Amino acid sequence: MNKKQIGLILGIVCILLAFAIALQVRTVTNSGLGANATFLEGELKDEILKWKEKYEVASKELTKTQKQLEKQRKKAIQNDETLKNQEQELKIGNVVLGLTDVNGEGIEITLKDNKNINSQTALLDMSLYVVHDMDILNIVNELKNAGAEAISINEERITPITSITCAGNVAQINGEKVGAPFVIKAIGNLNTLYEALSRPGGYVEILNNSGIITDIKKSNNIIIPKYNGTLNFKFAKDQK
Repeated sequence: MNKKQIGLILGIVCILLAFAIALQVRTVTNSGLGANATFLEGELKDEILKWKEKYEVASKELTKTQKQLEKQRKKAIQNDETLKNQEQELKIGNVVLGLTDVNGEGIEITLKDNKNINSQTALLDMSLYVVHDMDILNIVNELKNAGAEAISINEERITPITSITCAGNVAQINGEKVGAPFVIKAIGNLNTLYEALSRPGGYVEILNNSGIITDIKKSNNIIIPKYNGTLNFKFAKDQK
């Protein structure tokens, strides 16, 4: 074996050793990063659990305080007719604004996207096969015209300033994203509400003809939750 061959072999061995060392260093480094990531993840989980516990304690305290205030309020107005009348007006106002949970007779209507969507129909016009914000708005308007006293969509309470808009394949209601199926609940005279939506030529019939699936049910106990946001009136002011 001549010097050139020996030099070539030594060069190859050096390259292989250098590659092995680099690989080992990289493995150790990655292992260290993984350990650090695991440690940080554990710390974050502990912090989240601590804040969750604090939230639960604060929530219980708030509920307890609210109950105590309610007892004091009832005691304060017990023998005052003026305050009783004001209390009744306040309750009615909260119902109208959507700031209190309500229940009563009414209907529940479910809107579902056209089930016949496939690869061929999707290429034509997907908008023809899904429920849109205007579909929901038209149903809500028909319910209001029929005397609905409270309305919700997927448990989002409809208030005087509620907005309903499309956002891709979902809708935004009160700023919250909700997807199909859309379950619309309404409290009012259940027969009047049902007839309003079931009438020939009504919007429900239009939806059915377009392939949108609708299901209307009567109920003697419709439960509609309160609006959990904050009502901000920028322009409407109390006239003194």
